[in-house]
Amino acid sequence: MLGLMQDWPLTVDKIADHAARWHAGREVVTRRVEDGRVERTTYGAIHTRAKQLSHALREAGIGAGDRVATLGWNTSRHMEAWYGIMGVGAVCHTLNPRLHPEQLAYIINHAEDRLVLVDLTFVPLLAAVIEHCPTVTGVVVMTDAGHMPPAEKLGKLPRAISFEDWISGRPADTPWGGFDENTACGLCYTSGTTGNPKGVLYSHRSNFIHTLLTMQADVMGASIRDTILAVVPMFHANAWGIAFSGPASGAKLVMPGARLDGASIHELLETEGVTFSAAVPTVWQGLLQHLRATHGRITTLKRVVIGGSACPESLIRTFNDDYGVEVLHAWGMTETSPLGTVGSPTPEVEALPFDQQVPWRLKQGRAPVGVELTLKDEGGRELPHDGVTPGRLMVKGAIVAAAYFRGEGGDILDGDGWFDTGDMATIDPQGFMQITDRAKDVIKSGGEWISSIDIENIAVGHPKVELAGAIGVKHPKWDERPLLLVKLLPGETATREEILSWMESRVAKWQLPDEVLFVDHIPLGATGKIDKKVLRARYQDYQLPTVGAAA
Repeated sequence: MLGLMQDWPLTVDKIADHAARWHAGREVVTRRVEDGRVERTTYGAIHTRAKQLSHALREAGIGAGDRVATLGWNTSRHMEAWYGIMGVGAVCHTLNPRLHPEQLAYIINHAEDRLVLVDLTFVPLLAAVIEHCPTVTGVVVMTDAGHMPPAEKLGKLPRAISFEDWISGRPADTPWGGFDENTACGLCYTSGTTGNPKGVLYSHRSNFIHTLLTMQADVMGASIRDTILAVVPMFHANAWGIAFSGPASGAKLVMPGARLDGASIHELLETEGVTFSAAVPTVWQGLLQHLRATHGRITTLKRVVIGGSACPESLIRTFNDDYGVEVLHAWGMTETSPLGTVGSPTPEVEALPFDQQVPWRLKQGRAPVGVELTLKDEGGRELPHDGVTPGRLMVKGAIVAAAYFRGEGGDILDGDGWFDTGDMATIDPQGFMQITDRAKDVIKSGGEWISSIDIENIAVGHPKVELAGAIGVKHPKWDERPLLLVKLLPGETATREEILSWMESRVAKWQLPDEVLFVDHIPLGATGKIDKKVLRARYQDYQLPTVGAAA
């Protein structure tokens, strides 16, 4: 027997429709890419302009299933592009400008993008690869005619036109929706840390469900009472869903454009009355450095979600102790749309003094309804959720990829329908999951595993350290031993002994790095994480000082 409810497909155009009907006057604030000035629009205006954009797409011959790429910062124009593309059943392909140009050309060709909408900042990047992208027949620069680059800077960009000229005068009555909720909606490629990037093809249904998931009180809890600063880039795993949950809830949305430095973020937090934000740890470290240098205050921000890489304990404590801001640790990946877990405390954890809460707040959190987690060993057997036994983190659910675009990578699910995340993790009896490392980044020493994440987090807690990366280096006796790369804060000096002394009381002696090297730069990948692949290649022949004592 089937239920007798209305057939109302879960398509994301309904999110924009809802915002325009019930939250039309709510502000969307953007720091302009052109000149850094702040401009204001509303959900109602975004809805109208997105419809005009849809009309322009149809005139350009874009139909259902065609891929239209965006290469842009978080702005109101980028939001208009998202909804205008998705509303007509085309696929919005977000390009990550942090990828190597060869990888960027690869994914444009792999997706067979028809059009590219690009911000001014990235015009040179697109111009450098466009001749290798034969499927692209047009480029829209997300600016007005007055800020269009001269022809010599546009290079060979085909039929380049400004965004404002492209949509100007077009009708705003273009029909949206009317297709199955399983229709492809968005395309986002992995960062390609091993091999070529792989495409994750979201459906309207998965994005709609992910929006409802993020609005749960124990996830992001977005509401009409919030002002959200959307720091996570729209080219990074759907901006963690904020470009959907903002209009769905009616929250005021603040888009930072190209300026993500500490001073610019602080200015928007204070001038716009931001209550909630989300970003990777490096963004918040930049904000805290700015606040320390200027003796700045935080007056309205209440909570932040931090993900993308492990959040150092020092960051959680500083936000809480100095500014009264709650940090919620989170985990996810492109393949999970992306949020998979968030560290909202249980009543039992919240009842503890804050110092005793910290071990739980350092974990990546619990799975919301719609996401299932388990741990498996190398043989595929499920492991206990005892908070101690590590295993391969497996995930399934309505927002989890079942395959990669064009079948890349073959069958990515095991016989029970689980997706292997590539992370090693533990899950405790209360359901808190903690990433112990990426499977490929675990340092294997004398038959035991050392978490590179743990070493990095402890090192970053040192007051002189800005960034730290730990990798395993070959050792004749122990197989691998940890090498720690440290980037100090500007103007600071430190010694190897000083860093190791700091770590001695915080990690088991056998897990201490065999060497500490001070470097001026630690490479970050396309998603803002430390690029361990680059570090391993750079130090593959490095000889540790302990090797001579191995005999």
